[in-house]
Amino acid sequence: MHLSTEVKIIGGIGLLTLVILVGGVFFLSKSENLSVPESEIVERNGFHWHPKLTITIKGRKQEIPANLGIGAVHQEIHTHDQDAKDGVIHMEMKGVVTKDETKLKNFFRIWGKEFSSTQIFDETNGPDGKMKMLVNGKANTDFENYQMRDGDKIEVRYE
Repeated sequence: MHLSTEVKIIGGIGLLTLVILVGGVFFLSKSENLSVPESEIVERNGFHWHPKLTITIKGRKQEIPANLGIGAVHQEIHTHDQDAKDGVIHMEMKGVVTKDETKLKNFFRIWGKEFSSTQIFDETNGPDGKMKMLVNGKANTDFENYQMRDGDKIEVRYE
């Protein structure tokens, strides 16, 4: 069988295109990992964690909505209807996960609520109350910058 010059050229272009695509994907995946300092990496192969969050404002427990972060775009941090009432946050992350991605502020951003060391929802530190946070029963002052871990019991209080 004898291939025409035209078929050889098209085949060569196709092969070259495939090599460039594979090389580009390999290069981009390596450069993504190199751009994150090792000290900022929590996990290289993703994870599925379940911290629990309880929010109390002036003695009243606040409800965490079910299916928060689930919709047309499925957020890596979200809730499900079966366990949102218990404060379970699902963190389903793929690939390289950085410390910044695990911060509690990301959950509140997805929820569209204010949260910091001085504010929860519409309540701000002042004569009516002050922010407090416990993680696994111990006082914690990281607030929005707290890096959630699997099994954490996070209590945010305004009292």
